[in-house]
Amino acid sequence: MAATELPAAIAQLASALADLPGVEAVVLGGSRATGEHRPDSDWDLGLYYRASHGSFDPAALRELGHDGYVSALGEWGPIVHGGAWLTVDGMPVDVIFRDLDTVERWLREAEAGRFEVLVQNGSIVGAPTYAVVGELAICRPLFGELPRPAFPDALAAGAATWWSGRAAVSLMFAAGYAESGDAVCCTGMLVDAALCTAHARLAERREWGLNEKRLLQRAGLGELQRLLAPGAAGDAGLPATVAAVSAILRVDPLRAR
Repeated sequence: MAATELPAAIAQLASALADLPGVEAVVLGGSRATGEHRPDSDWDLGLYYRASHGSFDPAALRELGHDGYVSALGEWGPIVHGGAWLTVDGMPVDVIFRDLDTVERWLREAEAGRFEVLVQNGSIVGAPTYAVVGELAICRPLFGELPRPAFPDALAAGAATWWSGRAAVSLMFAAGYAESGDAVCCTGMLVDAALCTAHARLAERREWGLNEKRLLQRAGLGELQRLLAPGAAGDAGLPATVAAVSAILRVDPLRAR
């Protein structure tokens, strides 16, 4: 997508971002890049820089004078480590900072089938480091050059196995919490198992899971929304809910003994 195909205000912002000191590339991301957006969807712009060059400072973005909030580098977490929430010509715009040095390191790890899952604001089960690799695969470059990776075979196998194993552990704990009548912890473990299985299924299909938004639906697990809705089970129904969720996921709870 050329910048001229964007709304004028968004195209102007993308160009201004590309001109900031230290910026290597600017991309259109999120639902606007994949064509899955609604009329009221945000505009997501990725801003890539290299920490090793030490030349990008978020203060330069603040000086553009747009309404909103601009974070410091590292303020938001290890995966989405910073960015800005802006309103530009009445349109909501999210700018996400990406250190290209880190992204390229995680790309090399993903190609070898390795990844980490890091605690990240807004994520229930944690964010896999390969999510930022997936962003490169689905984004629409506006300025600069970036890698455009396919889903690595080694990652498809390794991620599917890891996420499925974690789902089994979570279901084991869910069963224990169900026996003690702890609805909150039981539900939390069921949610963990559901999202982990969704990650596993997407990895098996070599589809990038960038975040948890609509992750269950994408994985064909949308019926869990009904089972896991607040008040759907109650104490007496928790063991049955664990069994029902396990059956839908086709994952047997790990048994310690």
